[in-house]
Amino acid sequence: MRHLLIAITTIIILSCKTETKKATLGVGLYRAELQINATEILPFTFKVKDANNLTVFNAEEEIEVDEITYRNDSVFIEMPVFEALLAAKMDKETLNGHFIVAGKNRIIPFKAEKKDNRFDLTKKAETNITGNWETIFSPDTEEDKYIAKGIFKQNGNQVTGTFRTETGDYRFLEGVVNGNELKLSTFDGAHAFLFTGTVSDSIINGTFYSGNHWREPFIAKRNEAFELPSADDLTFLKEGYDSLAFRFPDAQGHLVSLNDARFKDKVVVVQIMGTWCPNCLDESKYYAEVYEQYKDQDLEIVALAFEYAKTNEKAFASIKRLQDRVGISYPILLAQTGTTSKAKAQEKLPMLNHVLSYPTTVFLDKKGKVRKIHTGFNGPATGEKFVTFRKEFRSFVDTLLSE
Repeated sequence: MRHLLIAITTIIILSCKTETKKATLGVGLYRAELQINATEILPFTFKVKDANNLTVFNAEEEIEVDEITYRNDSVFIEMPVFEALLAAKMDKETLNGHFIVAGKNRIIPFKAEKKDNRFDLTKKAETNITGNWETIFSPDTEEDKYIAKGIFKQNGNQVTGTFRTETGDYRFLEGVVNGNELKLSTFDGAHAFLFTGTVSDSIINGTFYSGNHWREPFIAKRNEAFELPSADDLTFLKEGYDSLAFRFPDAQGHLVSLNDARFKDKVVVVQIMGTWCPNCLDESKYYAEVYEQYKDQDLEIVALAFEYAKTNEKAFASIKRLQDRVGISYPILLAQTGTTSKAKAQEKLPMLNHVLSYPTTVFLDKKGKVRKIHTGFNGPATGEKFVTFRKEFRSFVDTLLSE
């Protein structure tokens, strides 16, 4: 925390020089780099449209950013929804500063310059990784290992795709195969992911970096038939339970429970989530759309937010920011502050065998009985899986509504 405060203070001091003319970002395409360790950088690209608007690119994903402020020769770029700040000193058409997530005490050196490529290329691709890959992360550690499905498309050197896990996807990944070396990255404000690997004989041996605070090995084998276990079978009610129960406050301080009149004789979708979670954001965008279409048809959606913010005030500020940015009209209750521990979350919902993932969705019928629990979320980065999820979601809700 001390280093974080020093870095922020340094940026502010640098920005306090008196300037005869206020500096702003130059229009154009930039390549940014996060220095995650001594040898690895995590690149991403963004386009400055004008002094107050830019777009961050990750494959098909475009993130519009409109919270940009200036202080003399420094710029402060806040990513939408998430608590994430790019703070840098501007020098002509280059930026030098830090990526800061204050609530998590995380800071990464950041720089950017006008450039149009994400990764540098020196060789032709020696292989094509288009297709499905059966993947194990942390394969040598029983406690930490988990499975995933890599889904990639390659055109020349360029690669896009994602890894789907049992609890969600690893966002829109974009990168290259340079010779036999694979590099993929994504940056959305909440997550800064870098995947590196060597491809040989339909096997990828690689390393996954999450910012500068986490790294783990992975091994992937080409397997077009591989599928993950059903997301509807991973979380379930303990023996002796047939429903869900909770009592958490809304922003006005009112305690809300499923016994309230607004939920009586209605189908209820309970979303277990956090404002810091990108997969939850994808899901929330979809649920906001669904709620507007179904709210007059005996459907209610209620979200339970598990926040790392240390105070209720800060947590509700994050909730309001999410609601305002996405246009969420269903209630979001504050279930937990100070930690995003899934074990602690399960203590708040003891009828569940575990909380395996943010997000998790619980479907209740008009009698208040739990009919299905869906773990994780297949977001837009998963392509066809996202389309399938939306169809299955609406079909199941329509079935519950018709009963």
